[in-house]
Amino acid sequence: MASSDDAPLQTLFLPFSSGALRWPEGPVAFLRARDGWPLREQAGGREVDCEQSFAPFAQPLQQAAGWTVSGQLDDVAGRGRYPLVLVLPPRQREEARALFARALALVAEGGRIVACQHNNEGARSGEGDLKQLAGLGGSLTKNHCRVFWTAPLQGQHDVDVAKRWGALDAVRPIVGGRFLSRPGVFAWDRIDPASALLAEHLPADLAGRAADLGAGYGYLSRELLERCPKITALDLYEAEKRALDLAELNLAPPPRPVPLRFLWRDVTAGIEPDYDVIISNPPFHTPSRADRPDIGQRFIAVAAQALRPGGRLYVVANRHLPYEYTLNESFGAVRVVAERDGFKLVEAVKGKGKGR
Repeated sequence: MASSDDAPLQTLFLPFSSGALRWPEGPVAFLRARDGWPLREQAGGREVDCEQSFAPFAQPLQQAAGWTVSGQLDDVAGRGRYPLVLVLPPRQREEARALFARALALVAEGGRIVACQHNNEGARSGEGDLKQLAGLGGSLTKNHCRVFWTAPLQGQHDVDVAKRWGALDAVRPIVGGRFLSRPGVFAWDRIDPASALLAEHLPADLAGRAADLGAGYGYLSRELLERCPKITALDLYEAEKRALDLAELNLAPPPRPVPLRFLWRDVTAGIEPDYDVIISNPPFHTPSRADRPDIGQRFIAVAAQALRPGGRLYVVANRHLPYEYTLNESFGAVRVVAERDGFKLVEAVKGKGKGR
């Protein structure tokens, strides 16, 4: 469930609790949905069709009775359009604009779009974007957030803007065509310098069954297979389905024919055992940009549990992040392999009895 201090989720429902808007009859769509008491309190037992591609947010929603959860709500058949489309727009503006265009495509004649963002996450820009696309029916502020909505929509939207914005997060080539990516994915339009540091120092003798934790659009996985010919199988773990789908494209075909698995998983909940090699550039913040070094610490602990004795972890991180204690507690040998541009690359070897 979303945390009790999820201010945008709470504020999203302010127009309904204050009486400014009325909750409609019939199913409601919720894009970038998050679970929590504000949603359950407002929706009650009524149907909510949720779109959420981030596994840690999708899984709690899937446990809520009567709610449909999809990585892409367009895939849900037989619903038609919705009298209300709720949106928690992401920070990345191109992705957010594309999401508004999709909300417009999902809303029924006479329906509304209601969106909410934190002030520090682009709330004023988001409100202006929705106004430009479909007009503004009202807005309220609370909890350092802004909730804003359209008037009942009767086709009075900017068709050209909707078409242009709908294509903003389309899959496209990056890095000279070597990879495919899209806005909103981590380091979507470039090679992340921390990942590049890790790739440059991958030993050619790495061998056996491998995993990439937080694989993103697949850059490190491809580098591992190209640089380490003794890797015999590779599992890609990624919590963001939009990124994992890109990884499948970017490893089709792989540099050489080895078994690949693309696993939409929350790594912090654990992974499969018995790996010889694990590589990772773990996230250290949530989708809302909150600083969370505990996520990377958990990635390291999970890797220790999943590696065989003698197995090797290569993890890269910002130099200031406090990972050393977890590394030393979980592994038999730990050393810094390289440092550059504020990043550190660490090799950790699992000793007998460690990480279990």
